[in-house]
Amino acid sequence: MSAFSEAALEKKLSELSNSQQSVQTLSLWLIHHRKHSKTIVNVWFSELRKAQVSRKLTFLYLANDVIQNSKRKGPEFTQDFAPVIVDAFKHVYREGEEGCKKQLGRVLSIWQERTVYENNLLDQLSQVLDGEKKAKKRSYEEIQPDDEDFASQSSPAEPPQTAELIRALQELENAASGDSVLRQRISSLPAEVQDTSLLHRITDKESGERLSRLVEEACMLLADYSGRLAAEIDDRKQLTRTLTVFLQSQKDGLAQNEQKLEEYKRKLARVTQVRKELRSRLNNLPGGHYNSSN
Repeated sequence: MSAFSEAALEKKLSELSNSQQSVQTLSLWLIHHRKHSKTIVNVWFSELRKAQVSRKLTFLYLANDVIQNSKRKGPEFTQDFAPVIVDAFKHVYREGEEGCKKQLGRVLSIWQERTVYENNLLDQLSQVLDGEKKAKKRSYEEIQPDDEDFASQSSPAEPPQTAELIRALQELENAASGDSVLRQRISSLPAEVQDTSLLHRITDKESGERLSRLVEEACMLLADYSGRLAAEIDDRKQLTRTLTVFLQSQKDGLAQNEQKLEEYKRKLARVTQVRKELRSRLNNLPGGHYNSSN
């Protein structure tokens, strides 16, 4: 990978786009240079404040990717982002695009469920979003789709709009599980990077360094894909909860409409009976035959 410098980082941040590939590529580069984490966070925060409105949320996505996928290698980024992350949330919420609150809420929900930060900091982030109700704080391993309270733990108070469901489904079209190219790269990894029993084949420093580079690349590749799969799992669980709420709202609406239909049928029957008896009465009154077309 290219050498680290503040100028190089600023250039890469200026080229950052909202695509998943762009975010993940830069995230891997930052994690590779994690010994510069303090400088990276400072430059990131500075460039975030200068970024165009349409790009600010992408900076948060980048921070999320780095924080989550760097944890196995060390706590540097989690610790160094902590002092600025609340101000970053505030900045994106106030200065970012209209409607970014939902996306910020999704990031915060994942951090709460995985206990990325202490409760005090997570509460501050939640307050930024005006105290919006989030999912109960649980570790990632504790989140099971067959929990009794699965549908209620983080379901929105109001049923989602159809457009929101369509957008969530479209986002899953580019999910990690559908990345056949990356899966092929993983399946093509040489046996030497996966089997410690083959290390006896290393007989000189040159071959050892070559294998070391391959192992490092394989670790980054697998960590990246694992992080993407974990994020996809969270997205699918959230979508399932949302669909559960949406389905229940449709059932409730159906029951209400069926009840209203029966009520209006009874009213129609009563009005029809009144009309029938009124016509009969008019026909029996002196003065002629009642014309029903009047």
